[in-house]
Amino acid sequence: MAHTMYFSSHPITFSSLLLISKVPTSHQSSLAQKQLLEKKLKPSAKYELRSLYSGLFVQAPTSLVLLLCHLSFSLSLSQREIRHINISMNTKEVEVTLIKKEVVAVQLAKNEDHWLPLSNLDLCILHPLDFSIFLCFKKPTCKDNWTSMAMVEVLKKALKEALVPYYFLAGEKVPDSMAEHKLHCNNRGVDFTEAFANIELQKLNLNEPDETIGCKLVPKKKNGVMAVQATGFKCGGLVLACTFDHQIVDAYSAGMFLVSWAEIARSKPFSSLPTFNCAMLNPRHPISFDPSLHNLYVPITMFNPSNDPEPSANHFENRICLVKANIINQLQSQASTKESKRTKLESFSALLWKISAKSARNKRVSKLGIVVDGRTMLSFGDKEKRSLMSSYFGNVLSIPYDSKKIDELIEKPLSWVANEVHGFLEGAKTKEHFLDLIDWVEAHRPVQSLAKVYSSGNKEGPALVVSSGQHFPISKVDFGWGKSAFGSFYFPWGGNVGYVMPIPSPSGNGDWVVYMHMLKRELELIECEAAHVFKPCTSDRLK
Repeated sequence: MAHTMYFSSHPITFSSLLLISKVPTSHQSSLAQKQLLEKKLKPSAKYELRSLYSGLFVQAPTSLVLLLCHLSFSLSLSQREIRHINISMNTKEVEVTLIKKEVVAVQLAKNEDHWLPLSNLDLCILHPLDFSIFLCFKKPTCKDNWTSMAMVEVLKKALKEALVPYYFLAGEKVPDSMAEHKLHCNNRGVDFTEAFANIELQKLNLNEPDETIGCKLVPKKKNGVMAVQATGFKCGGLVLACTFDHQIVDAYSAGMFLVSWAEIARSKPFSSLPTFNCAMLNPRHPISFDPSLHNLYVPITMFNPSNDPEPSANHFENRICLVKANIINQLQSQASTKESKRTKLESFSALLWKISAKSARNKRVSKLGIVVDGRTMLSFGDKEKRSLMSSYFGNVLSIPYDSKKIDELIEKPLSWVANEVHGFLEGAKTKEHFLDLIDWVEAHRPVQSLAKVYSSGNKEGPALVVSSGQHFPISKVDFGWGKSAFGSFYFPWGGNVGYVMPIPSPSGNGDWVVYMHMLKRELELIECEAAHVFKPCTSDRLK
């Protein structure tokens, strides 16, 4: 098993035995546990572990079963033999105190209160569906007086100014008489929460985000289109988290807004001004679409979220991992042939598809969908439209997918799987595909449309969607105290289809930070067999 290990300047004495094994706890005796551990250790060697918390609460990946036996001895581990033990805090010890909650809005003239329709591509997104982005900023070193409280004031002041060109983020989504949503630009404002965490930033558990980041640092959007939470830490660091209504905002739009917000905070001119003119995505007259769209999208009335009858089959968990640049390049090389070079995303997605299939050998098929941004396709060959589409705020997405037999995905080489990924992707990377999709949605209104990969249960086998955040501008989000030390999406959407979102590491060195919302059995297989690819994100990134 290839994981990561951390050391300190002194050994830690445990009052319990830490055992690494794939055998369930109930099937092992204390003696067997001790014997298995001893096989992992060099009897004469002495090593040291670094505890990040005095409570010595141990959290291991799901593939490493923690068995506690009441034995006292000094634990030493070899970096070569056991390469991941993540000693981090008990998340129950994280106390986040609410300091202040307010609504940030700007004073607009009464005649600016108006309604905006959603585009047909917006209407392809489920409602209600929110996603979050969080950014971790270390204590600034550029100015002595940069306290977390001072940073929060800068954020609020800049947000108020940013909501002038991004006024639709301060509005509300309201259903009309046909139950379709429209955007009421009434300057309702953005809910902004100030909070304080009783720990140091570098003690956050980034790898398993649910109990800290998901429950305590990411805001739950109750009203409006967007919500913000800024949480200060004992060390002077800050976590900024934003939650967006996905039917109004896609990842590209969120990135555009964050960059603009940061530019205002630094008194810089906007590098790009948004447009919410969805007339650019109007259907054609007469409407026309290729019948193959029926294989990719369905009316929501056909949505059948049936569950797998197996116990715990639909148990999803969340992880955030790091994939190093050299590993991504190796995957691309393995997925390519002399005749065809595959992209990094195709190669990465092919690996995930094989893992998902291998975790479900008792099933028949496995599905993979990949999110495609259509801004480039819709403006192909038109310089003026390219400029407009590059600043378009809203959803311009399609999710092509394919289904393959489990046995094929397991047995065939990575290059074959990557070729299949390339095949179904190519059909969606055209202007005609997106124009057809817009018309297909129009033909089915007012019934909402849904990507077909989401529409069926997983009785036949698992389904996974990979989004493309490779160009998310995380390194450009600098509010005046430096770019973030870490950032990721957080999107436990609640359905029975997995979701993976890779974005660039803020370091700009080609590494990817990968958010994974996947079945527990899939994550266990990743941690067991692909740990050399998916490195747990550790607090070392926040030092």
